[in-house]
Formats: sequence, C-alpha cells, structure tokens
Amino acid sequence: MIMSAVALSLATELFPRGISQYLVGGLFVGLGIAVIYLGTGIIAGNSTFLETTLSYVSDLPRFQREKYVSSRDWRVVFAVSIVIGAALYGLVLTREVFITEVQWWRLLGGGILVGIGTRIGKGCTSGHGVSGIASLSRTSLVNTVLFVGIAIFTALVVAALGVSP
Repeated sequence: MIMSAVALSLATELFPRGISQYLVGGLFVGLGIAVIYLGTGIIAGNSTFLETTLSYVSDLPRFQREKYVSSRDWRVVFAVSIVIGAALYGLVLTREVFITEVQWWRLLGGGILVGIGTRIGKGCTSGHGVSGIASLSRTSLVNTVLFVGIAIFTALVVAALGVSP
C-alpha cells in the first residue's frame, strides 16, 4: 500500500499533466511499427530518412543504393506522418500549439548530435527502442540503454550547470 502511494506520488511529480497522452502515443507508435513490419517485413526506424530522401535528388552512388531507392517512398510517408500526427494531437486533442523557447542554434546542434549518434549506433531510438527491443535484439537493447543513459547523464549535467533554454 505504501509502495503504490509512493509510486503515485512520483508519477504525479514527474508527469504533472498525466500519462494518458504518453500511453496513447506509445500505442500509436507500436501500432505503426507493427503495420510497417507486418506489411513490408522491414523493421521501421527513421535514421535512414535523410539518405532515402537524398536518393530523390542526388546522383551520388551512396544515395542510389537499392535499399534506399526501394524504401524511400514509405520512409518519407513515415517521417511526415510523425510530424503530422504530433501536430494533429496538439491542435485537436489539446488545442495548443507547441512553441519552444530553445534557441534555434541549440535545436540545430542537438539535431546534428542526434544524427551523428544514430549513424554511430546504426539506428535511431524508434528503430532500436521500439522495433529492436520488440524483436529481442541484444544490440538494440544495449543501444537503447546507452541512449537513455547518456540522455539522463546529459540532462543532469546541463541542469547542474544551470543551463536553461
């Protein structure tokens, strides 16, 4: 009884707006990943989105690989649907537009670091964290633990340094 009260208190503190939106989002992510896998046999992830998109406009052999050209259409739809889904959720269910106070250069720098990390880790958080763990991949489990661990460490260091948006 005491453990459940502590857990509820911690959940309320960590998620003051509730957890329902995270549960719904997680269900939709899982459903989308399952549909892609069952429909194509491909483990969904977004880390190859840039290469597949560049295959539309670049003649460089790197971007004209068969795996990029053959999967570029659904990968573009996948990436665009993530953005549209988030926008629809924000506008329809919460009736709010999310505006960040983070400077553009920090967003750009974070995006570049995430891009480098996904190339080094051979995949993104959705590929490893959702699809990879669901398929019991040891590599994905290790990568997901590293992603989360480094994110927690970075957040703690940034907070300790007093850095704010």
